[in-house]
Amino acid sequence: MSAAISYEDQLGNSITLDRTPLTIVSLVPSITELLIDLGLRQELVGCTKFCVHPAGLKNEITVIGGTKTVHIERILALKPDLVIANKEENDRETIVKLQKETNVWVSQIKTLNDAHQMITAIGEMTNTQDRANQIREEQLAMIKSIDKSHGRVAYLIWRDPWMTVGGDTYISDMLEHVGFTNAFKHLTRYPSVDIERLGSADLDMIFLSSEPFPFSEEHRINLQKDLPDTLVRLVDGEFFSWYGTRILHKPNYLISPLIQEPSHN
Repeated sequence: MSAAISYEDQLGNSITLDRTPLTIVSLVPSITELLIDLGLRQELVGCTKFCVHPAGLKNEITVIGGTKTVHIERILALKPDLVIANKEENDRETIVKLQKETNVWVSQIKTLNDAHQMITAIGEMTNTQDRANQIREEQLAMIKSIDKSHGRVAYLIWRDPWMTVGGDTYISDMLEHVGFTNAFKHLTRYPSVDIERLGSADLDMIFLSSEPFPFSEEHRINLQKDLPDTLVRLVDGEFFSWYGTRILHKPNYLISPLIQEPSHN
């Protein structure tokens, strides 16, 4: 990068980079993995304690706290050329404080298309456009290969109360892309539902996600007893909610999720 270039993030904010970033901090686990897969391991100097992919990364670079509990002084000590955040996963007050001190590019991901725009934008900022384009094309090809007739599903992310996903979420968009109909797509964000509502939703399946609530086999068995006419399955939430390159690390998972077990490998 020979001259300063301005970039607009997914909230419409502008940042100006006077060089290709040499030091990057990621506040988002899925974006951390994306940066590694873009070939930016040497540039990545900070990540969160929830950045579990790739394994061992947190032992090699500075951990700057959790996604909601970022240590601003720790980030600034790394003198980052670029900090990458997310509107939903990170605390707004933290982002605003960081924006006063350094370049913060904020993502907002509600659809697969949003995710691809994010991948393209990060590729442009970091001079990894070719790899970013390759990642996007690989994802589209994988999704195109999936059978699109899996039925109606409720995707549960929490219990006490039960919480599902509305139609304006990335998870919902991914469900639709891989052949499921989100039974609650007419709702927004993460609505609460009860057993009676689940039982009357004409469901073929209920997915119990591995995150953010760590659903277990015991939870699956108990819910299956409550709703004997609906197939209840544990699913790996990373493959439905991580909007970077996670789905490419185990592409067969989303092709046949009904026969897969949760895995964090």
